[in-house]
Amino acid sequence: MVTEQLVDLSRLQFAATAMYHFLFVPLTLGMVWLLVIMESAWVMTGKLVYKDMTRFWGKLFGINFALGVTTGITLEFQFGTNWAYYSHYVGDIFGAPLAIEGLMAFFLESTFIGLFFFGWDRLSRTQHLMVTVLMAVGTNLSALWILVANGWMQHPVGAEFSYETMRMELVDFWAVLFNPDAQAKFVHTVSAGYVTGAMFVLAISAWYLLHGRDREFARRSFSIAAAFGFASVCSVIVLGDESGYVVSEAQQTKLAAMEAMWETEPAPASFNVIALPNEAEMKNDYALHIPWVMGLLGTRSLDQEMPGIRDIVARNRERVEVGVEAVRLLEALRADPSNADLRERFDAVKEDLGFGLLLKKYAASMDEVTPELMDRAARDTIPQVAPMFWSFRLMVAFGFALLALFGLALWHSVKGTFEGKPWLLRWALCFLPVPWVASELGWFVAEYGRQPWTIYGVLPTHLSVSTLSVESLYGSLAGFVGFYTLLLMVEMYLMVRFARQGPGSLGTGRYLNETAHA
Repeated sequence: MVTEQLVDLSRLQFAATAMYHFLFVPLTLGMVWLLVIMESAWVMTGKLVYKDMTRFWGKLFGINFALGVTTGITLEFQFGTNWAYYSHYVGDIFGAPLAIEGLMAFFLESTFIGLFFFGWDRLSRTQHLMVTVLMAVGTNLSALWILVANGWMQHPVGAEFSYETMRMELVDFWAVLFNPDAQAKFVHTVSAGYVTGAMFVLAISAWYLLHGRDREFARRSFSIAAAFGFASVCSVIVLGDESGYVVSEAQQTKLAAMEAMWETEPAPASFNVIALPNEAEMKNDYALHIPWVMGLLGTRSLDQEMPGIRDIVARNRERVEVGVEAVRLLEALRADPSNADLRERFDAVKEDLGFGLLLKKYAASMDEVTPELMDRAARDTIPQVAPMFWSFRLMVAFGFALLALFGLALWHSVKGTFEGKPWLLRWALCFLPVPWVASELGWFVAEYGRQPWTIYGVLPTHLSVSTLSVESLYGSLAGFVGFYTLLLMVEMYLMVRFARQGPGSLGTGRYLNETAHA
């Protein structure tokens, strides 16, 4: 059997590389549409300040994109090196959207990024604007296909298990593409990226204004970022609510852990604003409730119950018992594949096969399974509640704090008074890292909350890993963390350097004085 240490190290390595990679992704997603807006303003008005804005912010976008690609490549290779059985088991489905992303979206994105940087003197204004728009489309298409793959991990649809190949096989590509979890995750994730891009431009523009430099450039950048950021953060909140509703339908375990709901309450369920989860006794030592709110958000109704963790564990205990039978029938069917009776009996219980596979962590054979091991496997289906509960609430708190910031920034932009509000400019500058923190917390909730599965309800994490030595994993983990930290330091150095230089680094001669010419 695979050791727990091997599984934990494999998870830690993938988590570390994914978290590093997602430091670059949101800024790419958000900045690209800001470039479209700025260049559109230049094409429509002819004011050179908008062209300079597009070129300057585009330079910072290019730095971030290059380093983001570098950190992203290794992620896909890890599916083969560290998660070999996962790749074998679900590669037919999971590999399709990743292949489409590489062949269509990434090539489109990369091609037009080249034209964006080298086409300023070779293309007309309209042609270059179209290049920028297509670059933005390619960037978002890239995110779409990756999130379609991830959405399938959260809510596996359009696939069936084949006892002949011992793999999941694709039966409905369109079900995978239009998976509600994938679509909700896509719009929520890209909206969070838009907030990150807007915050980046807003904070740096605020820094210029606080230092009294490049004021016309900074004023226009600040105003565009405020409007775009306000619309984006409103989208994040609304779409985040929709994403939570999808989770309540497809992953009740995750939602119950996020809300520290140990017991099934009468509908509509209350919302725990603050709670102190007690994992050992499966209760909250303290909780501050708001009546009805969770039921309304989670079910969109007043009469539908939301199951608590205790009831979910009891239900999963029944599924584990059925899963044991499914594993036994599968083993018999593999030995006698022409037996129609075995095939019919297996088809009746194969939906719970994954729950039987949870026991492979504790027993090499189903003959060794005891009721106590079944109880343990059922309890394993619940992720640790406290990290889920507090991570989700921190993410939500940051979201509403950003809503307040962008709302005030937009209000004072419309009134034309933000330059005289140093407290607002300092707030914007101090909040620069907040969208990244919120995004990382969101991904933690999404991925940690799926445990103990790599494919929810289908393939346990402990069966997904490659057979590697613990020593080699320690070495690769240290190498990845060291290399990615170096790349992050390079990114921060280049960003700070060019941001400090400001639009004067464009060499246009329009930013030699305190105020730029429009």
